[in-house]
Amino acid sequence: MKTAIPINKKLFDIYLLFTREPFVQYFSKELEFYSNGNGGLLGLISLDITDNDYYGCILSRDKSKQYRAELVTASVETIEEIRDWIDEMMSSNSIVFHDNKYEYFDLFQDLNNDKNQHPNYKLLNSGIALSSAKEAVKEVSYHYKDIDGNFIDQFQSINGFDSRVWELFLFCFFREQFFSFKRNFNAPDYMIEKFNQEIAIEAVIVSRKTDLKGKPKRPDEIQKKLDNETPLLFGNALFDKMKKKYWEKEHVKGKPFVIAIADFHDTMSMTWTFNALSDYLYGYRYEYSHDKQGKLIIRPVKIGNYKKPNGTEVPSGFFFHPDSENVSAIIFSSCGTLSKFNRMGKQAKLGSDVPILIRMGSFYNHEPNADKANIISYKVDENSNETWSEGVVVFHNPNAKIPLNPAFFDDRVAQCFFEDNFIRSIMPKYFPYNSFTQNLIPK
Repeated sequence: MKTAIPINKKLFDIYLLFTREPFVQYFSKELEFYSNGNGGLLGLISLDITDNDYYGCILSRDKSKQYRAELVTASVETIEEIRDWIDEMMSSNSIVFHDNKYEYFDLFQDLNNDKNQHPNYKLLNSGIALSSAKEAVKEVSYHYKDIDGNFIDQFQSINGFDSRVWELFLFCFFREQFFSFKRNFNAPDYMIEKFNQEIAIEAVIVSRKTDLKGKPKRPDEIQKKLDNETPLLFGNALFDKMKKKYWEKEHVKGKPFVIAIADFHDTMSMTWTFNALSDYLYGYRYEYSHDKQGKLIIRPVKIGNYKKPNGTEVPSGFFFHPDSENVSAIIFSSCGTLSKFNRMGKQAKLGSDVPILIRMGSFYNHEPNADKANIISYKVDENSNETWSEGVVVFHNPNAKIPLNPAFFDDRVAQCFFEDNFIRSIMPKYFPYNSFTQNLIPK
């Protein structure tokens, strides 16, 4: 092929994550992906599952920098013919190249707000270590609809950056799970649809409580926080959202309502707060031991009250509190951070080739009777296969008025159910409880 250059599916998926509608998966299978070299044109070859023949598509960016179909051909008998068509069309002068200088959602526009910028935004905007994340964020943001009109300002700001990164992550996660978006209301954050059923999603974070330059906690400090302080932080964030009674809004009534929460309260806190959230939601923690035959024995221990600094006692078991029956589920991920965008961009070969990314983390151990996680470490490159869904867990409310259908999510998502004082978990092949990504810049 003279003009069409093959690209990997991971890069194509970032470009087209929000362009192709989810229903396409039911009647076609994407096979090959091409670029004209500068990203101005993309080519796609797919197999029509119904007719067992091929079709091809040439796409170019519009003024919003979103890729749109320019030329389509179908009912081609051989893949060789469709490859020739892709190459010929990419060489043609008849393809429209849109003006990309204006009319796009630019998260990195200069707002002259340097003093109010979050340090991580500054690193993202100008640092080579996060260049893959920047390119991935840009591609995602071109498709984002700013309902409130303040997303860009908050994305750059000290007080809003973490929240907006979490919202962008959820945007990618739900799309990867083949949901469509309805952005006609400013609250809750997302109305998503699948199988002709809508779900209301409200995003929230446990916001920063310590200095931005604070050091990671020691293990003994972490355990002390997990016993009392961290569950209370999750509770405060969740109950702040409960007070708004989103389920009473006309466009939410009769539909599952879900709160998606992430933890940014301390340096790297998202890497160690998973258990604190599950303990708080269901009101139980679990002790582990092995019998003489090596079989794992799990014993549930009911948690009483947590105590605030002022002495006020707060009961555990969020899903058993008044009004919580209006919450269908809680979604959590320790991975909805810049590091996720950096890894997803890196494996798609976006950004600079200079940084070396090494990911280390604790992953769910599928071995029978295992009581410890697997520790995994690998270099992030085009051979990596991380997804947006990896690391997401859905905690289902056992008392929900309107339960969330587990079938809405595929097997890349962890799901937890509470039955007879035990948490029954359906775990993906790969599930990180936490992970840390090193950015190495060779001299």
